[in-house]
Amino acid sequence: MRAGVVALGLGFGTWAGAASDGLPPMEVQKVGKDVYFVQGQSGAASSANAGFISNAGAVATGEGLVVFDTLGTPALGAKMRQLIEAASGEKVKILVVSHYHADHFYGIQSFAGPGVEIIAHPTSVVVFKGDNTTRRLEQRRQDLFPWVSDDTHLILASRMARITPTQNETFKLGRYHFTLIDGLGAHAPDDMMMRVEELGVLFTGDLFFTGRVPFVGDADPKLWLKGLQRMTETPPKVAIPGHGAVSYAPEKDIELTRRYLSYLSEQMAEAVANMQSFEEAYEAIDWSEFKDLPAFSLANRLNAVGAYLNAEKDALKQK
Repeated sequence: MRAGVVALGLGFGTWAGAASDGLPPMEVQKVGKDVYFVQGQSGAASSANAGFISNAGAVATGEGLVVFDTLGTPALGAKMRQLIEAASGEKVKILVVSHYHADHFYGIQSFAGPGVEIIAHPTSVVVFKGDNTTRRLEQRRQDLFPWVSDDTHLILASRMARITPTQNETFKLGRYHFTLIDGLGAHAPDDMMMRVEELGVLFTGDLFFTGRVPFVGDADPKLWLKGLQRMTETPPKVAIPGHGAVSYAPEKDIELTRRYLSYLSEQMAEAVANMQSFEEAYEAIDWSEFKDLPAFSLANRLNAVGAYLNAEKDALKQK
């Protein structure tokens, strides 16, 4: 169902799905030529929002859709697929998974089947078979019931991307070339990005968030910085993140993330070198450049704890 169109001169539009299915409202936004995007809500995954907290997108190639991520439940994945196929007039041909975190790939069973190739990072095999994946599924079956249940099946990719930390994979479908890029394990061990060469559009997964503080957790900020560097090797015109709004000024927004991660890493490394406790260091640091950014109050302290622990590990390695 077409809900409305805006900025027709730029090729932007919106298609909305009815909420009678019990799911949160979902809109497919057209991001310039041939690129479609679904933006999740803010907040934590719950039964109330059906796990709709992440983004996903697709590119119409003239020979089928290349989809990036599947949202956080099978029902969300099915709704997204229906809307994107209706908006584009094309069927899903290839699915690329950014990483095997629940909010990004639990919709995968709604895409798997004859005629659809599913591609993921080579390390996703280890992640998929790990205890954390099993535990998270059990937790989601409780917290997101009925959207995640005993009928929810996790599916491994049909093939692994031919990528390494120094080598990308490029494939062609229809009128576009796609480049798969190793995220260097910055956010998750199996991080992978996808660039649409002719359009200058970069799907970043969770390695980048527009205009806000990222959730770093226990990831190493230094690795994350290397991942950001890979994003800008070919500067994108548009960046589509794993959460939040599309960036139409990606160099500026990526630079903000880079400054934050650099500052976080440097300050925690200095604290460890000076043998300060975490609490002492955290209270003494000047966070004024970042304190007014969205998600600062939610994420910064947790990010700092993770950076402090990583700095301690680095210090031990040097002894």
